[in-house]
Order: sequence, then C-alpha cells, then structure tokens
Amino acid sequence: MAALGFDLTKNLSYYTVPAAFFACFFPHFIAVAGAKGSFDNAYPRNLNEDVEKSTLDKEAKQRVARAQAASDNGFETIGLYAAAVVAANVAGVDTTSLNRLTIGYVVSRFAYVFVYVNLGANRKTAPVRSGVWLAGIAAIMTLFIKAGNKVTA
Repeated sequence: MAALGFDLTKNLSYYTVPAAFFACFFPHFIAVAGAKGSFDNAYPRNLNEDVEKSTLDKEAKQRVARAQAASDNGFETIGLYAAAVVAANVAGVDTTSLNRLTIGYVVSRFAYVFVYVNLGANRKTAPVRSGVWLAGIAAIMTLFIKAGNKVTA
C-alpha cells in the first residue's frame, strides 16, 4: 500500500524522528523571518526580548512569540517522541500501528504549528491548538502502551 509515494507496508517510523525534528525547527524559521532583522544569531535565546524592543507592530510581535513558542513546545516533547519510537520498534509493535502513530504524530506537529502561529491570536481557537497538541501526545503515549503490551504479552 502506497500513500504519497511511501510504501506503508515498510516500517517508516525511524524516518519520522528527523521529520519531527524539522517540525520543531520550522516555526523557529517563521519566528526569525517575522522578526525582520531583530534576530541576533549571537544571542538567539533573546529573540522575544529583542522583538519586543523592535518597531514591529503588536500583531507581528505576538506572531513571532507564538512561532517561537511552537518551536519550544516541539523541542520539549521530541525526546519523549524519539524514545517512544525506539521502544515501540524494540518491542516489535506491528508496522501498521507504527506507521499510523508516527506519521500521525508528525502531522499533528505541523498542524499544531499552523494553528498556533496562524490562529493563536484568537482565544476562541485556543482549544483547537490544545486538541492538536493532545493528539500528538496521545500518539506518543499509545506507542509506549503498545510497546509495553508487546513486552508483557
């Protein structure tokens, strides 16, 4: 079975770890581009502070902050995700489950970035962001549970 040119009968789960890393780093690029010269690569962790001091309008400053927050959030969970991928593979979780859960996680990360950066200014859409984040965490936890079930079977 092939989807988007990928053979889903083969285990693609390890390939999703670099894809997840890219999904974490991508919003940082959005933040830097939105900072319009306020980004100082010598002190990258000062991005939000530097943007606040800039002449950007309030909406642009908030968008940069949301993009950077989306990046930070991704990096906060990528270690857990990578561990879940390894655990599920070592335990022998079936390929179909591995592919669905790992590709689903990566899709959830890109959806999270989109929702947070583009819809985050609207408090009414905040639950959407939380729901997308929860879907990604659910994929991680399901990988661990399936790994545990395999090992104890």
